[in-house]
Amino acid sequence: MKLNKAISANDLLSRKFRSMPFEGPWADSFGLQERTGAWLIWGESGNGKTSLALQLGKYLADLGNNIVYNSMEEGCSLTMSRAFMRHNIQDVSKKFHLLDREPYPELMQRLSRRKSPDVIFIDSIQYFNITREQYKDMVNTYRDKLFILASHADGRLPDGAVARSIRYDANVKIRVEGYKAHPTGRDVGGEPFTIWSLGAEAYNPQNI
Repeated sequence: MKLNKAISANDLLSRKFRSMPFEGPWADSFGLQERTGAWLIWGESGNGKTSLALQLGKYLADLGNNIVYNSMEEGCSLTMSRAFMRHNIQDVSKKFHLLDREPYPELMQRLSRRKSPDVIFIDSIQYFNITREQYKDMVNTYRDKLFILASHADGRLPDGAVARSIRYDANVKIRVEGYKAHPTGRDVGGEPFTIWSLGAEAYNPQNI
């Protein structure tokens, strides 16, 4: 078996990596990140997961990335249309496309095309219904892409064995509660990101 060549320290330090030039609140919360790998967003229903994902997708499209949003739960629906309108996705319509509940085999085929998307949102893991092995195959086959996956929550953790496994693997881990995102992981800024200011101000978990 032929081994891969070991990388010297000088080679590593001189290598160019594709990072995302976040600014303002995005940089404060998410820091300097590569445009590859996997991120995980999780939280209870009604706390702002989809809103965060759409805001993030629009911001990444504004930075020049081609985005697909695989809506496994809502699909091509009136509620998703309203969400797109609420977050002004039409402003980046050439860079941002919706997939209507596209299953794993078809998504893998899509990503193999020459002009495939740079960033793939999957909402949610539970409805996408993949195994841990399929997740690893997806991110390892397409190592030049960024996968941002949303998950339901079980308390303060992602719901289910696959989602919890992805949490350990993800470069950026984002717990959403009360319309605020709390990122942790490698080289994050660490400041909470406000998804919806009025909802965040009104949120009181004692009243739920």
